[in-house]
Amino acid sequence: MAVFLFDLDGTMYHGTKIIPAAKKLIEYLLQSKQRFYFLTNNASRTPQENTQHMLDIGYDGIRADMFFNSAMACVSFARKNYQGKRVMMIGQSGLANELIKQNFQIVKEGADLVIVGLNQSGDYQLYSLALQNLLSGAVLLATNGDRVLLSEKGIMIGNGSVVRLLEYASGQNAVFTGKPSPIILDEALLYWDLTKEEVILVGDNLETDILCGLNSSVRTVFVLGGVHDISDMERLKIKPDRIVKNLTELI
Repeated sequence: MAVFLFDLDGTMYHGTKIIPAAKKLIEYLLQSKQRFYFLTNNASRTPQENTQHMLDIGYDGIRADMFFNSAMACVSFARKNYQGKRVMMIGQSGLANELIKQNFQIVKEGADLVIVGLNQSGDYQLYSLALQNLLSGAVLLATNGDRVLLSEKGIMIGNGSVVRLLEYASGQNAVFTGKPSPIILDEALLYWDLTKEEVILVGDNLETDILCGLNSSVRTVFVLGGVHDISDMERLKIKPDRIVKNLTELI
């Protein structure tokens, strides 16, 4: 039986607003004892914080081991592929937690790597500090390249927009490890001991969720009501395996 890998923002909820159809599907999967997990580009929360957030807004039966995020993928990839342990970080607890777990040292100056994750309180001084490290030889990595982020307040600046700012200023091209990169899916499959043939990626974003599936030859379901709609498919030339108006269609 297929294992669903669900996106979070725009698929399960909008900020603190639960998506009712998503709640119904999760309840069904729990009752029928079908495996499912959450694969998210949002690196701001730890899996424990993701769990608490979903419980707080109305979900039941959610555990921390169900989550794999772009911070986890990025730090694991950095450990395997780059020398040096000194990291200048733009991010929140999700990224900091993973860096500490993988024995990286978080610094402000003299960094080997600059890793950029979503930081909703980032400012000019922080971005300038990152630039100074990059111009001094640090390598630029990014948890994800989302241009925008959906919230209960509407569309907000995504992590990818900040990364593009640093790319432009430094003249360096970032390595992106989140969706649509195959890196995050490869790392997640190792984490959950799954194969590509077993999983289906489900999400609302054609440029991240669905393209990740296409880049990795994994089946995809595009759910409407989030970042993109059907008209965007032709414009972006990205076509999922299945389109649903809401997630109850998967029951």
